[in-house]
Amino acid sequence: MIFDCDGVLVDSEPLALRVCLDLGAELGWPLTEDEVIDRFLGRSERAVEQQIAERLGAELAARWGEEYRIRLSHAIDTELTEVDGVSEALAALPVPLFCIASSGSHDKMRRTLGRTGLRERFGDDRIFSASEVARGKPEPDLFLYAADRMGVAPARCAVVEDSQYGVRAARAAGMRAFGYAGGLTPADWLAGPGTTVFDDMRKLPALLENA
Repeated sequence: MIFDCDGVLVDSEPLALRVCLDLGAELGWPLTEDEVIDRFLGRSERAVEQQIAERLGAELAARWGEEYRIRLSHAIDTELTEVDGVSEALAALPVPLFCIASSGSHDKMRRTLGRTGLRERFGDDRIFSASEVARGKPEPDLFLYAADRMGVAPARCAVVEDSQYGVRAARAAGMRAFGYAGGLTPADWLAGPGTTVFDDMRKLPALLENA
């Protein structure tokens, strides 16, 4: 079982959305909520920074990145919670092995997982970041890397994701995808072949047993 982190384990995506909307308005790229979700949610930091640089130039992109990290860090420290129901889901998982494969950095995951008390459920050797592979989501590299490190064939893996890029990466890796629609991404953006869409994390253990 491979979990994304932001939006699946920790409820950080609404915080990131708010920061992006504010920065876009301030720096000359006004964005709607749907545009931020479509362009940025689930993508690696490299991919997001590239989009901003293409639109605003390298100097403003660097300023955006610096301000984003400062503001999101403050929001994490003061507002972050786990995704509703995720502790119950993790406790009831019917699978022996599970790990994290996220577009976020290791530093960010240490903070968010630590802040919510979820880090103790995953050893450091079961947390993987897009910084460790050449291509981020929607390419399959990160999930294939995680499966290899865990010693499990891709076809025997299932992925829990909340972004369209994440479920696309899971399908490209030949893995069963579970698209969590209880967050920001509309359910129809997650739907596709080999994908179960659900909106309550507490339902996940039963969905896995019946998959």
